[in-house]
Amino acid sequence: MVGCYVTHRSYQSYKLEIEILIVYIFSYFLDLFLHFFINMNKKVLLMGKSGSGKTSMRSIIFHNYVARDTRRLGATIDVENSRVRFLGNLVLNLWDCGGQETFMENYFATQREHIFRNVEVLIYVFDVESREIERDMHYYQDCLEAILANSKDAKIFCLIHKMDLVQEELRTRIFTERLNELKTRSEPLKITAFATSIWDETLYKAWSSIVHSLIPNVRLLESHLQNFATICEADEVVLFERNILVISHSTRIEHPDVHRFEKISNYMKQFKLSCSKAQAQFRSMEIRQANFAAFFDVLTTNTYVMVIMSDSTVESAATQMNISVARKHFEKLEVAHMTR
Repeated sequence: MVGCYVTHRSYQSYKLEIEILIVYIFSYFLDLFLHFFINMNKKVLLMGKSGSGKTSMRSIIFHNYVARDTRRLGATIDVENSRVRFLGNLVLNLWDCGGQETFMENYFATQREHIFRNVEVLIYVFDVESREIERDMHYYQDCLEAILANSKDAKIFCLIHKMDLVQEELRTRIFTERLNELKTRSEPLKITAFATSIWDETLYKAWSSIVHSLIPNVRLLESHLQNFATICEADEVVLFERNILVISHSTRIEHPDVHRFEKISNYMKQFKLSCSKAQAQFRSMEIRQANFAAFFDVLTTNTYVMVIMSDSTVESAATQMNISVARKHFEKLEVAHMTR
């Protein structure tokens, strides 16, 4: 009799093929999930000696504290995790690691792989007035060894903090000395260092650079911002994330103040906090002087944009219309940009 008869052997072969196919499909979706999840969740270690100012800066940047309010913050116990979403699906998974000696020793002895695995960025904070510089350097180098073993591609940022306590005329020299020593002790790793204080805009400069380093395909975002600036005939267009950290900018006419971005971040953050205290929701702002006009507005759910025009006669409605048109484009770009 002729028919579709399946032997035991062919059934076993068929079953094996199905199992292989299921494993393949599962592996594919697992890889896809891990690629998306890990790439969109950026693990950032915030480390340094207890009292160096780690939690204060984190609270100012991400939790709407003002500098004077950080005095009531207590010491971090062990590790405090916080997740900060910006630019759509991009999440900063911030590990604020307590800097007491007991905890530091524990990180290297029993939690080494757990703490230092899959790290995108290590931020190490040094108290510029510390009297235990050699001990600080010892723990810093232990961190670097752990990073090399578990996350060799991680970016390293060193913040020489509390610079407001140093006499202004000595700050450059002291920072340069610390930077040179850190570069030597960090080899073969490359580092980026900033002099910071919670009392001025230097904190925003450092954290804007850190956030910028975490954004995938940032050059694509910058090129679209440049096109927008050209279409608007703007002198400069600056893109901020929701915590008012600078993500990117396009400058068509150079400005002499190289620190203007972090100053604007500081001023706008303070103004936004003042609005919150007055139970008002900040959305946009327009500033006009004799020689310029500036527009600050929501661009997407996760970003703000600032457009600066040297032509102060430009109509507000024209710039607002350009921002409105760009809003739809950048919203689509943000979704596509963040899911690659």
